[in-house]
Order: sequence, then structure tokens, then C-alpha cells
Amino acid sequence: MPGSVGRFATSMMIVVVMTVGLGGMAQAGAYEEATVVNGGTVTGTVKFSGELPEPTRFELRRYYDRAYCGALSDGSGYRLLRGVSIGAEQGLTDVVVTIEGVAKGKPFQFQETKLEANICQFVPFVSVVRNEHPLSVVNLDSVAHDLQFYEREREHIFIMFHRPALTKAGTSDLVRLTGNRRSVTMQCGMHPYMQGHGLAVENPYYAITGMEGTFAIQDLPAGTYRIKAWHPILGEKEQTITVAEQGNVSVGFTFEAK
Repeated sequence: MPGSVGRFATSMMIVVVMTVGLGGMAQAGAYEEATVVNGGTVTGTVKFSGELPEPTRFELRRYYDRAYCGALSDGSGYRLLRGVSIGAEQGLTDVVVTIEGVAKGKPFQFQETKLEANICQFVPFVSVVRNEHPLSVVNLDSVAHDLQFYEREREHIFIMFHRPALTKAGTSDLVRLTGNRRSVTMQCGMHPYMQGHGLAVENPYYAITGMEGTFAIQDLPAGTYRIKAWHPILGEKEQTITVAEQGNVSVGFTFEAK
């Protein structure tokens, strides 16, 4: 976010508080907190290969609040939404890396997903959500937003929550993902370039890559696990790893251009 974000913020705050219930997914096995002795570490890098996709272009004059939302534009009347972003040496950002199948481990301290609506964009673009824990959205803009939340399953999208014309009084809803669905998409119906994504996590062994594409997951009990790398646009990749006591495992993922 640019340093000038603060001047666009007003006293208007829209707070959306939702409890995320993952339906059948939560029945797969509850995570148990315990002291981890001689835990291992998993580090790695997620990279992108190929030609970077062009951002989606939205002509601002076709949508609400074009002057306000145009504070972030290409200078030619278009708002750009880049779904795939890379940093140095093709490091891929916005990848959620998770360790699957951990039944018992370190404390699961993550309690709430916090998002902002800031200059007509969701910040962060990619986040994680936790079963039966709140997700909050604070609106820092002086314009209203039409929040729409969807659950995703491969190529299918199912609406789960819609709150039109949000006001500073805020709103709350109970959100439930069904079956084995574990990812959500959010969008503003008034400003379609305002989009975001989330992935449900079942234990504290996860990380989200930054611009360098690197990640580190610590205090993992010794054992054999599946490690997954998920990107909302490029899909998901998976490997099997074995972690020894006090061991350090290095893992690499590469996503190709679609």
C-alpha cells in the first residue's frame, strides 16, 4: 500500500464480523495442542515460471465512485487487478503453504482474520481463515462497498454471504463452508476490481509467501506429512515430506503460467 493511504481514510468504519464454519471439513479430525519437543523446520521458496499474466483492466467510468477509486489507476482511466505477482528471482507472492495431517502440535494462536477495505481494494489480497473464528472487514474508505463472499470448489463458486450497501453501522453474518470446500473469494458488487481470497487452515503450520516467495514453518513434530502450496489463480501443488527431530527440510514449488 502506498504511504498516502491515510489521507483517503475517514472516520467511517464498516465492520463485518463472521464466524467461519467449515461444515463437514471440521469433522475430519480436531487439532490438539501439545508441547513440541525437538520440533523440525520446513523452509522453501515458491517460484513462478513463464510469462507473467497481464492484469485485468477495469474502465473506471463504468463503475461507481470512479473519482475516489481512481486514486489507484494506470493514469489512463483504468483500474488494474493483478492476480499473479512476483518479486526478485521469480519468487511468487500470495501463496498459502500448509502442512496437512498434523494431529497434535504447537498452540494454534491464530484467532481472527482481519481485512481492510482501503482505496477500493481488499488488504491483504490473500489471507487465511479458521474454522469457527471471526473474520472482520474494516472499511477505511469514504464510499460504501457491496460485500459478496463465495465458497469455491475447483471451478465451482457458491454464494455464501451478500450484504449490499454497507453502512457505518456494520453487519454480521454466520458463514459456513460446506463439504470439503476450503477456500473463499470476496468481491465488491459495486467495484468489481475489488477482490480478495482466503484459504481455511486447520492447524498452525502454515505460511503466506511475500514478494520473495519464501516461507518458513517451525516447531513441527517429527513425522511424514503432505505439504501444499495454494495460489488463488494458479491452483494448488502438493508434495510429501519427512521431518526428523530438530531437522530442517527444504522444499521448492514452481507454478507455471496458465
